[in-house]
Amino acid sequence: MAGNGLKFWGMKNRLTVALIFGGRSAEHEISIISARAIYKNLDRKKYRVISIFVTKKGNWKLVSSPEIPAGRSGAGGGFSFLPWDGRRVKPPIKADVYFPVLHGPYGEDGTIQGLLEMADVPYVGAPVLASAIGMDKAIFKHLLSRLGLPVVPYLVLYEEDWRANRKQIERKIFQELCLPVFVKPANLGSSVGISKVKTIRDLAPAVRLAFRYDHKILVEKAIKGREIECSVLGNERPRASLPGEVIPHREFYDYSDKYLEGKTEFHIPAELPAGLVGRFRELAVASFRAIDGCGMARVDFFLEQKTNKIYINEINTIPGFTEISMYPRLWEASGLSFSRLLDRLIQLALRRHRLKKRCLERS
Repeated sequence: MAGNGLKFWGMKNRLTVALIFGGRSAEHEISIISARAIYKNLDRKKYRVISIFVTKKGNWKLVSSPEIPAGRSGAGGGFSFLPWDGRRVKPPIKADVYFPVLHGPYGEDGTIQGLLEMADVPYVGAPVLASAIGMDKAIFKHLLSRLGLPVVPYLVLYEEDWRANRKQIERKIFQELCLPVFVKPANLGSSVGISKVKTIRDLAPAVRLAFRYDHKILVEKAIKGREIECSVLGNERPRASLPGEVIPHREFYDYSDKYLEGKTEFHIPAELPAGLVGRFRELAVASFRAIDGCGMARVDFFLEQKTNKIYINEINTIPGFTEISMYPRLWEASGLSFSRLLDRLIQLALRRHRLKKRCLERS
């Protein structure tokens, strides 16, 4: 028996893991990169991997691996898991556990989780409700505010309201938040559609950009300080990794800085007093519990420069899994290798499904 609690009896008894990646969101390419890293680090002595690619149009395809070129993986027809669609894969896919690596809408927001729940199969990560709350930054902040957890001052804007009452909303932003502010889509990640607004004339273009990706957006006070991230792992008894610090090459950690230029610096673990390390870990677990999370999440914070006050920024229920992503790197710094982290996530998925089945049998 392996030390993580899963049994492996050699190649014939490997667990079959269905890796689902790609997807319809603006984070399609990042999902592929994350899937490649997971595919590379899954121990082939323990797992047989099925690779399921979801095209930008929503078609599902069986591919040899996430490592094939994007152009080839998207070519040709696909199939559907939906019962009313006649395009079915033959023979049907059979896996012991499903591992969705679909960042953003149609993957991280509870939709794929709902499909897997309907199929009654084990899957890695948060369930439907936790995924939906974690994806919607506005609902997440509302919830944490009600629980008394520290969040950055913010306002929520809807596209129709902005069109009808733009001047009134602008005055409210300047009065309640002051400049600078960040403008971001409520339901997206990887810093897609985010702008930092320093002047009045920059606000409207930033709002228009965010509304390209979502009908609901957030305007948040810009906190001057440090960006800290913490990884969470577990189901009923989650634990947090050591915190790490992101030092952006640009003014903030945007898409180019994250995935294209590679000039961002990371301090893993972050250089912090022991008391602050403990507080970050406590707040990371509190955020995870607030949404009723399971499996994994990465919680992002700001540490205000003048006051040393901690603000919870957001939670990511399917965090990046690229080779440079903070989620696996923080666990590695905390003593859990990438490969063992994947073992643990699969174990947690199987355990949660087993407990759910047991509860249904009792009812």
